[in-house]
Amino acid sequence: MVEFFDLLVKRRSVRDFQEKGIPLESIKEIIGDSCLAPSSGNGQPWKFVIVNSKEWMKRLSDESKKNILSSVEMNPGSPLEKYEAALRNPDFNVFYNAPCLIYIGCSKDVRSAHVDCALAAGYLMFSAAAKDLGTCWIALGSEIKDLALRREIGMPEDYQIIAPIILGYPKNIPTTPMRNEPNILKLIT
Repeated sequence: MVEFFDLLVKRRSVRDFQEKGIPLESIKEIIGDSCLAPSSGNGQPWKFVIVNSKEWMKRLSDESKKNILSSVEMNPGSPLEKYEAALRNPDFNVFYNAPCLIYIGCSKDVRSAHVDCALAAGYLMFSAAAKDLGTCWIALGSEIKDLALRREIGMPEDYQIIAPIILGYPKNIPTTPMRNEPNILKLIT
């Protein structure tokens, strides 16, 4: 069993994976672990879509790229402009050619959706790290607007994609980058 502190250090954002698939049973176990996360009022509002196909991931990457570029064109000065060159490259895959993608989504009507799903995503990433798998939250991969495509992947129209997480066996684990000291605004005693 991995010690908690070791797990904190081991969980890194991985963007380079081995050409090796992940057994579906392992993916389901990791998703099951993520459901142990706390949620507002124990609502557990998260839903999951597993994409275990590189062809589908390329299709979803292209859809996200198209929508982000459209947004950048309509909003000059957008913070997303820094990704424009990469997004215009037809060979760039926002999912880094990972073997698996897990979308964590939730109904748009859930007030705590982002917090609840972010907690589930954190648990998912720690569970994967404990099993020697790498993950990365790919915010650029959430821009799936095409309703027919959303239906095909099983994401209801009234749901928002909150956490696109890629998963795979890492070629290597990146080193831990420097971290800032905690910025405590005030101590009230």
